[in-house]
Amino acid sequence: MNNLKNIDNQKIVLFSLDEPGYALNLSAVERIIRAVEITPLPKAPDIVLGVINFQGEIIPVIDIRKRFHLQSHEINLENQFIIARTSKRFVVLVVDSVVGVYELNDNQVVDAEEAFPYAGYLSGVAKIETNIVLINDLEKFLSLDEEQKLDKALNENEV
Repeated sequence: MNNLKNIDNQKIVLFSLDEPGYALNLSAVERIIRAVEITPLPKAPDIVLGVINFQGEIIPVIDIRKRFHLQSHEINLENQFIIARTSKRFVVLVVDSVVGVYELNDNQVVDAEEAFPYAGYLSGVAKIETNIVLINDLEKFLSLDEEQKLDKALNENEV
């Protein structure tokens, strides 16, 4: 795959979890960094691996593999962290690698609710070359219960 496709419209950051096929809207991505040590966060939801300190800010690390029911594996130095912004906070997603930034036009993207009404974490599905890409909606990653547990854990541990 090429790193940059100039088409028109929506920009996404394509990443892999075992294989390419996942994306976030570029507007949500703050930075991509190498994997660093994660500090456990007691009483956090199961989907939260812990927290990292990034430039003085404590950011929860989300286990995206668990959310997608993929086989988990240990984080290693080859992994990358995507620091992204939701409407409530920064979050870190652990990915195998970031493939690149792509621009999509409207006819490449299908609304996720139309195509996959059961896929609550997706905002859309796109076709890039011969690959299907699932565009994730960070606002829907954590349930309300998980958000509340995370807030409580962060406040109790004052990290």
